[in-house]
Amino acid sequence: MRAVDTNVLVRLLTRDHAQQTADADAFVADGAWISHQVLMEAMWVLSSVYELAAGKIAIAVEMLLNHRSLSIQDADVAAAALGHFRKRPAVGFSDCLILESARKAGHLPLGTFDRKLSTLDGAQKIL
Repeated sequence: MRAVDTNVLVRLLTRDHAQQTADADAFVADGAWISHQVLMEAMWVLSSVYELAAGKIAIAVEMLLNHRSLSIQDADVAAAALGHFRKRPAVGFSDCLILESARKAGHLPLGTFDRKLSTLDGAQKIL
């Protein structure tokens, strides 16, 4: 299966460049894989460059999880991260994904200096 990088994923989500959107659609038509790194970076771009609010970021992740042609690396991990993010958007989607990746790998607690992340089950604030 093919994979996509961040700029292809952003074109698929924002649809803000007609030719690149059409090319991205054609590239993923037969299926494409999204790594966690690309997913995290794309959500950062949507938040920081496109200034999308947390609710719209959550919708974007949900759209990707349900997309007919796209497959997210460990989709169960991304779905669990989305659940945390919807409940506590101030934590940030990337941190939620990092926590859930550690959980799936069996490496908890996740040590952090981040006060917001440390409030999630499985994270531990380092003093």
